This record gives sequence, structure tokens and C-alpha cells, in this order.
Amino acid sequence: MDIPGPRPELLDRFAAIVGANHVLRDSNDLAPHLVEGRGLYRGASPMLLKPGSTQEVSAILKLASETGTPIVPQTGNTGLVGGQTPRAEGTDLILSLERMNRIRDVDPVANVLVADGGAILADVQKAAEAVDRLFPLSLGSEGSCRIGGNLSTNAGGTAVLAYGNMRQLCLGLEVVLPTGEIWDGLRRLKKDNAGYDLRDLFIGAEGTLGVITGAVLKLFPQPRGHQVAMAGVNSPEDALRLLETASTLCGTSLTGFELMPRIGIEFSVRHTEGVRDPLSDPHPWYVLIDISTSDSAETAERMIQTLLEAGFESGLIRDAVIASSVAQQKALWHMRESLSDAQKPEGGSIKHDVSVPVSKIPAFMAEADKAVLEAVPGARICAFGHLGDGNIHYNISQPVGADKAEFLAKWRMINDIVHPIVLAAGGSISAEHGIGQLKRDELAHIRSPIEMDLMRRIKMAFDPAGIMNPGKVVSVP
Repeated sequence: MDIPGPRPELLDRFAAIVGANHVLRDSNDLAPHLVEGRGLYRGASPMLLKPGSTQEVSAILKLASETGTPIVPQTGNTGLVGGQTPRAEGTDLILSLERMNRIRDVDPVANVLVADGGAILADVQKAAEAVDRLFPLSLGSEGSCRIGGNLSTNAGGTAVLAYGNMRQLCLGLEVVLPTGEIWDGLRRLKKDNAGYDLRDLFIGAEGTLGVITGAVLKLFPQPRGHQVAMAGVNSPEDALRLLETASTLCGTSLTGFELMPRIGIEFSVRHTEGVRDPLSDPHPWYVLIDISTSDSAETAERMIQTLLEAGFESGLIRDAVIASSVAQQKALWHMRESLSDAQKPEGGSIKHDVSVPVSKIPAFMAEADKAVLEAVPGARICAFGHLGDGNIHYNISQPVGADKAEFLAKWRMINDIVHPIVLAAGGSISAEHGIGQLKRDELAHIRSPIEMDLMRRIKMAFDPAGIMNPGKVVSVP
């Protein structure tokens, strides 16, 4: 039985809120907004709305609540779990924040920046740089992802080790509730214990409780010294020991510590323009080390050299290179950030965004590798990520010559192999990408009944009409 979508006259009422020039109805115009980046989810929608203000978002949600019209918030459409993709039935309207992209205020004295929910992350970074400040969130998609989506997924990125994820980088929010009510929580306070912390309910909620239309973000002093190095190591165990040494010698100046396998380097060199093998000889594993200091370039240089010397003396490092220019620093980071896309030309890739306690990463990877290769002989495991904070992107490329569709059909089977190993190590099946559609059903099996019940109660309290991003994160009657 077909599920009817909104009637034409109702669509016209929604369109009137934002104006005809800010509505998409043509199927060709809608097409890029109906699929997520990996092509795992393709939805349908009769309309995309582009409000230009918080008041217009409020009017859209008020009408949606009154008429029972499902709304899917969308910012940069860079999510990887289908959280921003409408359902296939064609009943959901897409609410895009791309017009709401202003930097509202920058205060370098208080170290805060206020931005619209649709502000592009790279623009926020530039606005901070313009007043000699740093907004430290950094992602491969920073040129297109937007602040509302970053907050809604509690994005992490490459600097979590030093600065935390988006939950730690946000002081206050402006949110439009499903009823159309506007909560103005744009507080700039670092200390505020007046009642429940409503902000934290919306961060990481993936648009299921409301639409984030504005945020107060934390800024930091721009580093005066910055050094990046790449080192070859024998194993994840040696990388972990080197991380311990780096933490001891560098303290809070250690801003990034990334782990990469040899196969990932080969993929990136083979498929990413401008990427070169960083060291003269191949090594089983590589670590990318990023150090930022507040005083001088000389301090950062001494720190990285001291760390590498200690690594060589202890036998943890086989070879290393220090970036000699900003361009070389960017090139090393580009290699790391290209790893996921570099897998695409190699065929199908089954991905896991997981976190485990840092000390257990080598054991987790060894156990998972063994189990996956027993299930899919010849699979090429490309596990990489943020060793410093325990977030590993445990990705598996298809065997050479395998059929892509047949391999991808094993996605759930391989999830069922890897995720129990993650949980047994005290980890999480979602580190920074969220739950969305991809992991919704699995979430209900790994969280306790009381946790799931509390989540559903929160969802029902905020969204009694069930209009906000339905089918994502938690299922409610």
C-alpha cells in the first residue's frame, strides 16, 4: 500500500513560508539531497525548503507539527550513517540550512564565536583566524560540512586529543523545537549550573529533537609553533608505546596522533593526486604526529625532535620525517585525510567508526583482523584513525578481483563480527559519525532496556507529533 505524501496545497503553504525562490521541487534539483555520500541510503522527498532565518524555521516546524508532516534537517549532507537522508516513502520534507550561514559575532577577548547552524566549518575557522584565534575542529569535509551538522553528530575530527569534540567546543545553542518554539540558549558562559543542561540533549541528537539554528563556539589562541612529523613503526603496539612517550614529553602540546597501515598509504599514493610515499622505505604502520605550542616555533621544533630521538633510541621508530614547511605539513595531513576516499577505487569498502579504550586498540585490532580474514579470506583491512583518543575507522576493502556487490552484501555479517569485539573491549560502535539509519536497529540491541526507554521518553517529550527526522537514532511508536 502506497503511503501518501503531503497534499499539493499543504506543500504550497510550506513554500509560502520561505518564498518560491527558496524551494526545490524538481526531481533533478532534489536528487543530490536524497542520497548520502557512500550511496548506502537513497530517499525521496517532494520538497526541499531553504529558510533564511530562525523565525522561518520556527514557522516550518509549527506547521509540520500541526499537520503531522515529517521534517528531515540537512546541512552539508556529508554524514555517513544516513542521518540526513529522507526515507524512501517520499513523505519527508527536507529542511536545508544552507542559507543560514552567517558568522553572527566573533569576540576574541572572550574567545567565543557565534554562528548560524548552516555556517560552513571552513568559514568558521577563517573567521577565527581573522582575529588571531583558532577554532580547532578539523575534518576532511570541512569545506562543505556545516556547524549544525557537526553539533548534531557531536563531530570529533583530528584534534580531539587536545581540544575535545563538538560537545566540548560549544558553550550555547539556539534551537527550534518540533512545535516551532525557539529556545534561545546562546549563552557565552563557561560556568552555568542553573538546572538541567539542555544544550547537551541536542548535541549528538542528529536532528531528532529539534533544529540547531545557532551556536556559541569556543575559540583558542592561535599556536605560535607548529610541527608535523610522520614516523614508520612496526606495529600498533609500538605506536601505542610511542603515544605514551609523546604524551609524557609533549603534554597538552600533542594535538594529533594518527595511526595508518601500509595498505592505506599505498591506496592514497595510488589514487590521490599529489600524494607521495612519505618515507624512503615501506613500513608496516605509520603514525602522524602533530604538535602545537603557544610560545614559539623553536619550542615546537625542539619538542618534535626530542620525541623522535626518544622513539629512535627506544627502537619504536624505524624511520621518520619532519615537515619542513607549512606546505609539507598540509601534504602529510592530506595523506591522512584522503585514506577513506582512496579506498573507493579499490572496490567495495565496509566501514566501521568505532572507539575502544586506547590501551586496548592493538588487542582489538588483532582479534578483529583474525575474525574478519577467517570470514572473508583475502579481505584487505585498512584500519586507521585517531589513536590518541581511541577512535579507529576499521575499514575493510574487498579482496582483489571480488564482486563489489557480493562483498557489500556482507556488510551486516561483518558488522556482527567486528562490533561484538568492540563491545567486549569496552568500546562503542559509533565514535564520531552517529547512529542515523545505519546503526539504529543495532543500538537497540547493545544499549540496556532502561537506556533505550529513557531515550524514547526524551524523544516523545520533545517531539510528541513524531515529525523530527523520523526513523533515525531511536524508533518510537
